[in-house]
Amino acid sequence: MDVAEAGTHTQSIIDEVGAAVISDRAFLETIMTSVVAGGHVLLEDVPGTGKTLTANSFANALGLQFSRIQFTPDLLPADITGSNIYNDAESTFEFVPGPIFANVVLADEINRAPPKTQSALLEAMEEGQVTVDGEEHDLPDPFFVIATQNPVEQEGTFPLPEAQVDRFWFKDSIGYPDRSGEKDLIDRRADRQSSTPTVDPVVTTEEITRIQRLPESVTVDDDLRWFITDLARETRSHPAVDTGVSPRGTQRLFEVSRARAVLDGRDFVTPDDVTTVAPAALAHRLVLTAQARMDDRDKRAIVRELVERLDVPNVDGAE
Repeated sequence: MDVAEAGTHTQSIIDEVGAAVISDRAFLETIMTSVVAGGHVLLEDVPGTGKTLTANSFANALGLQFSRIQFTPDLLPADITGSNIYNDAESTFEFVPGPIFANVVLADEINRAPPKTQSALLEAMEEGQVTVDGEEHDLPDPFFVIATQNPVEQEGTFPLPEAQVDRFWFKDSIGYPDRSGEKDLIDRRADRQSSTPTVDPVVTTEEITRIQRLPESVTVDDDLRWFITDLARETRSHPAVDTGVSPRGTQRLFEVSRARAVLDGRDFVTPDDVTTVAPAALAHRLVLTAQARMDDRDKRAIVRELVERLDVPNVDGAE
């Protein structure tokens, strides 16, 4: 499979999901970019905006196994990863996999569980495996987490640890549909018997695995590499930012920029690829100063401000 063919496949996946989910296409492209890059997405929205439907629809369109974990204050790490259960007949302990053993995992309302339980996802998201009682267990490949969280102002939520947030390649939100979109929700519901729309597979597991390998062959001009580097470094000296983007975040911006090019069927990255993904890829990694938080500064606006401040290189194509 070449990049052009992969671009066609990814757009077909977005079309299929978009037929079920009322949302801005740019939002669906963000999730698809993370899938291609092999990363994870954090969605923050109030309940009822379609986060669960979005995750399930992507799993179906990708032809992958889906699992949903409802995070609650009493959820334990073993409830996520699985545990060793004693088998009386064999007089041995057997590992019983938890719900994290799926291709697409929806970690629903992740910030309603305490930090210790949230951290159970860290190894899984970074290493593609879990360790239980000292024994490592590989997760399915591909493995993709879509986590949702309620706004921190809501009652009964715990803030995500910074190390956890940094594992997410993107943070985005669906938001409320516009007036016509909300009317369309009613029209679609009236035209079907089931309360949940159906989404058909567009690709096979083997095809999505091949698509995920393609960003490695995408060319990034040296001037664009410097632009990505400088953009990440500028976040560390912004007066409203206490802690800027980590070196991991710099690498993630590079990787998702290449994945974004694949969505357009290109084997080279353009400046638009970088500036398009930068707010969702970097903003959640910023820790604002106390004054900036009091002033309710918008992290995405800060990233866009830095993009405008830097000289964007002119790249016409591959080297």
